[in-house]
Order: sequence, then C-alpha cells, then structure tokens
Amino acid sequence: MEIDNHHLTYCTNIHPGESWGATFDSIKKYLPSIREKLAHKGPMAIGLRVSNEASLELIAQETLDSFKIWMKENNYYVFTFNGFPYGGFHRQRVKDEVHQPDWTTEARRDYTIRLFDIMSQLLPEGLDGGISTSPLSYRHWHNNSAELNKVWEKSTLHLIEVVAHLHQLHKETGKVMHVDIEPEPDGMIENAEETLAFYKDWLLELGAEHLESKLGISKGKAQEAILNHVRLCYDVCHFAVVYSDHAKVLKEFRDNGIKIGKFQLSAALKVALPSANKDRGEVENVLRPFAESTYLHQVVEREATGSFRSFTDLPQALEQLHDASSGAEWRIHFHVPVFLSTYGKLESTQEDISQVLKLNDEHDYTTHLEVETYTWEVLPEDIHLSLSESIARELQWVKATL
Repeated sequence: MEIDNHHLTYCTNIHPGESWGATFDSIKKYLPSIREKLAHKGPMAIGLRVSNEASLELIAQETLDSFKIWMKENNYYVFTFNGFPYGGFHRQRVKDEVHQPDWTTEARRDYTIRLFDIMSQLLPEGLDGGISTSPLSYRHWHNNSAELNKVWEKSTLHLIEVVAHLHQLHKETGKVMHVDIEPEPDGMIENAEETLAFYKDWLLELGAEHLESKLGISKGKAQEAILNHVRLCYDVCHFAVVYSDHAKVLKEFRDNGIKIGKFQLSAALKVALPSANKDRGEVENVLRPFAESTYLHQVVEREATGSFRSFTDLPQALEQLHDASSGAEWRIHFHVPVFLSTYGKLESTQEDISQVLKLNDEHDYTTHLEVETYTWEVLPEDIHLSLSESIARELQWVKATL
C-alpha cells in the first residue's frame, strides 16, 4: 500500500509452500483478511516470495496472465520479490542451506533472471522493482583466500549477466529493475565495510570491464548501469546485529553511489549480559526457547572494551555463555515481531527500525518498505497471535511510525 509516497508491504516468505499453487493459495487466504484488519481501501502491495519451483510454474504465460487478472480484479500490485531462499524455507532444516545455490552457480543466476522476467510483466508503470538476494555465499563454506577470491570473481560475473539482462529489459519495457543484495551475518557480505569493498574492488572494476565488453559501452556507462541495477536490500535486523551506525552507513553508501533497493523492516533480539557468570543462568533460560533447529540465529557479542566476537548460531553461543568474558551485550539474528520493543527480560532492536525510517524520511533513500518476520512458526508460543492479526499489527506499527 502507498503511504506518504512509500510503498509498504510484508514479505510472503512468512507462508509455507514452495509450489506456485501453494504460494497463490496463501496470498488469497491471508491478504483479504489483512486488508480488512487494516481497513485499507486502496491498492494493496504484495511482497512476493517465489521459490525456484514456483518460478518455473509462474513463468508460463497462461499462469502469469491468470495472476495478473486476479491482481487487477482485487486491487493488488507487486513492486518487490524476495529471491533469497531458492528452495524450501519452512518446516525443515534451513540453516546455512538458505544460501544454496550461491552466486557462484548458474542456477542462482538463471533463477534470478527468471524472476525478473516475471516481474517485468507484473510491475506497474511508473514504479521501479527490486528482487532481494543472497549476499553471494556463506563465508564458512570457504576455507582460504584463494577460495574466497573465486567466490568474489564468479559471483561478480554472474551478477553482471543479470545486469546486462536488466539493461535490455529496460530498453524493451522502460521499467527499471534492480537486484538487491542483502548483507547478512556470516554471509560473504555482512556489513558496510564489506559491501563497499565488493562494489569498489569487484563490481565496478572486473564487473564494469565485462559489461563494457558485453554491451559495447564505455566503462563509465557500465559503472552507471551497475549502480542502477545492483542495489542493496537493507535488512534492519541484519545491520543491527552487527551494531551498525545506520546514519553513518547509509551516508557512506550514498556517497559512493550505492543505492538502497528496499528497507526490510525487521527486528533482532538483544540482551544485556550480567557481568558475573553466576547471574547468567537466567539469560540462558530465557534464550533457550529461541535456539531452534530451522534457521541460523547468529550472535554478535559486544564486549565492555568495545570489541566484538561472533558465533555462527545461538546454540553455540549459549555453550560459551558462562565462559569468563567481558561480554556486555548479545544481538541475535532472530526476527521478532516489529511491534515488540521488549519480550520479558529480552529487548528487540525495534528502535533501529524507527531510526532507519526517520533517516529515510529525511534523505529519500528508497520508497520500498517491506516487513519481514518469517519466524512465526518457530517463535515461543506466548508470542503467537493469529497469523493475519500478527501481520496486520506489524503493518499498523510501521504506518504509525511513518
């Protein structure tokens, strides 16, 4: 829905289902109820998650036309896709496999191009469209600098093929579309420093050289095309987990020509650690229900000295909770409802969302806003509401904050 020149939606990766039939059934089941709870009368946006399996079905013209007719008849529109999870995302072990296949593979490239071919037919005139994607790969799969360099190189070249395709679609349709890289803890790109380095050292050098050759344009024009078609999905939870200074980070991105494709509005868990190990048992008890087996919940500890240490998952962090440490705070990659600032003895990074929305209001980084709390099925029972009520409450909170 459009609010003060922003387009706000929620990501449908919240709903289980990998086929297009299951995806479409969830949309038809939940969106009318959410619209009713919001008392929203105008056009309503869908933040569409389309798996690889679903994309192979939806690309069929008859299926795509049927969806377009349904959206027109029911006053819905699409401006953003989530193209990060390629395969199964619910009711199974996901963990690091969410990055499979990564950007070193043709499968990831082809899936993303297919999503853009679908989007080009769904995107309303006058709107740009973005598809969020993996931060290239999972860093712990690669053991040395030679392997890491291969990931940077292959990922860059595959992304440039997507840019070339988007450049051609723009010429054919007049629509501007962008692939939105989503930095995440333990991804190949997880923070501002690594984002800037990837653009500077890879995309705008090796990538620009290949695009220059492929399209027969100058290197300057190639760099311009890259910056237009490769943007960022700024997931507020992810940047909060690594203790980002949002104002500083967003300014650095803008100063270097890096655009924000969309803000994913999500909140992480945070907890203050007692200085005495004997007092940490209560923290452990409170966090145990969040140490579930479906998703990775990376933890970044801020020490009293100002330094940081990271854990690949919450269970591993809990094993070391009672070690002698100067740890003062944990931030945990666990998407909790954005309308919660506290949960018992835990806090959320809700304040980061408010700050980012204010910065966006001041500096117009993007018009694309998407709430992404995909963890409803694995949250502790006492946080649960009905799914449509939960989604509506999140969207209402964002509207009020805006």
